[in-house]
This record gives sequence, structure tokens and C-alpha cells, in this order.
Amino acid sequence: MIHKKTRTYIPADLEIKWETLEPLYKDLVDRQINSVEELEHWLHDRSELEAALEEDFAWRYIRMTCDTNNEELLAAFQYFATDIEPKTAPYSNELNKKLVASQYFDQLDKGKYFVYLRGVKKALELFREENIPIQTEIQVEQQKYQSISGSLSVHIGDKEYTLEQAAVFLKDTDRAKRQEVWEKISFRRLEEKEKLNDLFDHLRVLRHKVAINAGFENYRDYMFQALGRFDYTPQDCYAFHEAIELEIVPILREHAEQRKEALKLDTLRPWDMDVNTSGKPALKPFNSGEELIEKSIQCFRNINSYLGERLEIMKDNNLFDVESRKGKAPGGYNYPLSETGAPFIFMNSANTFRDLTTMVHEGGHAVHTFLTADLELNDFKHCPSEVAELASMSMELISMDNWNVFFDNEEDLKRAKRDQLVDVLKTLPWVAVVDQFQHWIYTNPDHLASERAEAWLKIYEPFGAGFADWSGLKEAEANLWQKQLHIFEIPFYYIEYGFAQLGAIAVYKNYKENPEKALQQYLDALKLGYTKTIKEIYETAGIQFNFSAAYVKELADFIKAEIAKL
Repeated sequence: MIHKKTRTYIPADLEIKWETLEPLYKDLVDRQINSVEELEHWLHDRSELEAALEEDFAWRYIRMTCDTNNEELLAAFQYFATDIEPKTAPYSNELNKKLVASQYFDQLDKGKYFVYLRGVKKALELFREENIPIQTEIQVEQQKYQSISGSLSVHIGDKEYTLEQAAVFLKDTDRAKRQEVWEKISFRRLEEKEKLNDLFDHLRVLRHKVAINAGFENYRDYMFQALGRFDYTPQDCYAFHEAIELEIVPILREHAEQRKEALKLDTLRPWDMDVNTSGKPALKPFNSGEELIEKSIQCFRNINSYLGERLEIMKDNNLFDVESRKGKAPGGYNYPLSETGAPFIFMNSANTFRDLTTMVHEGGHAVHTFLTADLELNDFKHCPSEVAELASMSMELISMDNWNVFFDNEEDLKRAKRDQLVDVLKTLPWVAVVDQFQHWIYTNPDHLASERAEAWLKIYEPFGAGFADWSGLKEAEANLWQKQLHIFEIPFYYIEYGFAQLGAIAVYKNYKENPEKALQQYLDALKLGYTKTIKEIYETAGIQFNFSAAYVKELADFIKAEIAKL
């Protein structure tokens, strides 16, 4: 069993409510600091308080997403968002000002604190008192997406399925069955189209107001600063989009032609894109959530005993919720518990191959959480997504050589590996589309919902539009963006998947050449947390933070060669 770290500043039994928190914040604001040692001690005390708050919020979020129909759990989450966060925000800003104004600030070890202090200075630049109530409203409003999506289900035959469960039928070898299910899922989503459009329009207006208040022309430019994107610019993102369109889309278009021929079809439709072209039934690597967890532990253990032990610890401490059910929020995540030093994995398993890859993905995040648990300050663990997703996406690929735990049959194992490698390439255009779409949304803040749908289509088409024929299905195609939780809840968090996917391919390339060395470099990079720049972390992993067309081509050629071997 694992337990929270022993507290040295805040009370062990601290109840998380403003009446008990405010005296602690006042103490930190008013404390006299008479040496650099006292300043570092102050940083540790602040870190302990913030870690306690983060873990409390984490459990409120986890419990709410596990049961979106429970009003008490929703109220508990909203209490934190509306009563605690708005009151801590001004104090956090005061603490940042106190730190930077300290006469001992310049005596802090720049090698140790450079990245952290850079972020503090940026937070001070962006802070506006008038944005606190707006950000509170955004926090509450965006959670409505979970409630809407979590309530969606369809009937197939005489049984009700969540949309995640129903998607399993899209792998059925019966084309008529696939079409029937695809249409039911799509039409069910379209029934909520206006509700989701209204929700997003409200969020868009609020986010734009935050940007204007902070002195920016648009929310895109604000978010690049707020996310601490010190290592690249919007122009670099556009260069990434172009590289993917140039180097990856033609490969996937070729795969689509091969799929059409193998399925003996004149035209590929959206319901033809997930069925296996061999004519064999969908891969079934496990039969229950419990089996998924057990096999994942064994898979990780076979890579490295430390990795397997991390998932075993999570299982022993009930830190998984993997089964899909009605009322549960969609998607999957790994949520770090800042004081406990372990994470919680949430997902919606329907016993599919995709669930296997989701588990190893979230398992990579989980390992990252454990590796950074003992870093000195809580902020040192706050990795940018470009690093966090490198941890998870690399694990998807590294783990493949041990997927025999899931597949007894050699042909099924080869098929799973091939599907995964193709999916790696398929990820890149989708990332480019979602990212470019968000650039358009927020640099055109006054657009109408109809214009947004047109913009999505205009952006989606050059990247292959899923490489299917959407004739007669334009409304469904134009609203595909509404499936993407990130657009509603975590704006601009998506390009990171693309950069990290390139990094993960490079890690896997190294792993195929020298498994022991590559794994150690990967773990060494993750242990850094966010104590180094993104480029330095990637270099520690033995790879480049690079998204040029030439680099994309080099990595794509490697994946093509690996697919050919299977």
C-alpha cells in the first residue's frame, strides 16, 4: 500500500475549505525571509500546500468523471472550482511577486530553478484580477461537455451501448452491420449538435475575453504564453502541419487504396476504416477490465521489473477505473496524485485492441508520475505536454515487443503491431487538423457556428478527411470536431501529441537498435520532470525536438520499413 507523503508544514488532517486554507496563504505572504536558505524553505512550504490542493482537486475530478450523473460529486467539484480556486489565484500571484521581489531571488541556483522561475515570471505577466471570475466560469462550463457526452448511448438489437462500446461493431466483417452502427453513433451525436455548439460558443466568448483582458489580440496568442511554449511558435505549428500533409498524408492515402482493394470495394466509406482487411474478426487481446490490468502489469514487467511494479502498486491501491458504462465520462486519462506520488488511470474499455493501446499509453504517463514523485518542488513535476505525451506515446511503441502477453497467436501479434504502426502515422494528420482548427477558431473569434463547420471541412479535406468518401454525410463530417474533448476542455492541448509522436518514433527507433540503452535514456529523460527545457529533455532521451519536413520523412521511412517487416 502507498500513502501520502508526510507533511512538514500544513496540518496532516487539513480540511480543504477556504477557512482553513487562508491562514496558510497569509503566513506565506507575510513571512519574513532573511536568507537564501529561508527562501528555499518557503518554496518547499508553498509547494506542500499546492500539492495538497492539487490532490484534493484530482479526487473531485476523478469521482465526478467516474459518475457524471451523481449530483453530489458534481457539486463537490464545482465547490472547488467556484469557492477555492478563485480565492487561491490572487494569493498565488502575491506569492509569485514575493518570490521575484526577494533580495535573495538572484542567489537561487539558476541551474536548478531556471525553468521554474521562467514560468513564475510568465505567470506574473499574464495575471489579471478581472480574469479570475471568468476562468472560474470557464472551469464550470467546460465540464458540461462531460455530462452531455457521458449520457450518450445507442440501441443495437435489443441492447443499449455507450458510444465507446458501440464502436466495437465498426470492426465487424459485416459491412451492413458496420454501416448501421456508424449511422446510429453519428446520428446520436448530431442530436446533441446544437447543444454542443451553444456550449462551445459560450466558452469561445469567455476565452477571448480572458485574452483581451491580458492584453492579447486573440486567445491563441494568449494560450501560447499561458502554456509556457518557450520552445516554439505558432509558425512552427504551421510548419508541422505542412510537413505532415507533405510526408504522411501520401503514405496513408496509399494505405487507403490498399484497404479498398483488400475489401473489394469501389469506395471506402467512414464505416469501412476500422475493419481488418484480412477478413478476420476484430482482435480481442483480453476479455475484461481486470484481465486488461493483469496483462498490462505482466507486459510492463517483461520490459523492465520497475515498470511492472508501478502498475502492480496501482492495482493494489485501487487506482484504476477501466470499464465503460453509462453515466461515465468519455475518454481516458492518467491523473497524478501530487501528495501520494502515484496516479489514477481512467478509461472506457470495451475489450478492444484500442483499449490495449490506451492502457499502455496511460501506463506510460503513470510511470512518468512515479519517476517524478520525489522531485523537490511540486512545480518540478508539472511537465509540459510535449514531454508528458512523449512518456505515453513512447510506451505504446516500446511495449509492442511484449504484446505476446495479449496475443497467443503469432499472426494476431503481427497484425496488432502492424495496426499500431499504421495508427502512429494516422495520429499525425488528425493532430494537424485539430491544431490548425483551433488556430482558426481563436484567431477568428467572432465566427458563427456555420462558419466553424465550413472551416473544419476546409482544414480536414487536405489531410485526407479520414481517407473515406463522405458523400451524403457532410453534416456528420462537419461536426466531427465535437468528438474531440480537448477542444472543449483543454484548448490548444493537441499539437503536443504530434510533436511527442515524432519523438516517440525516434525513441522506438533507438530502442530497436539498442533496447537497454534506449530504455535507460527514456527513463532518465522522464526523471527530469520539468527541471530542464523541452529540448534538453528530448536530448536526454537520445532524440531531437524537431518537426521539419526532412525529420518527419526520416521517421516516416523508419515506420514504413517496420510495417513492411510485418
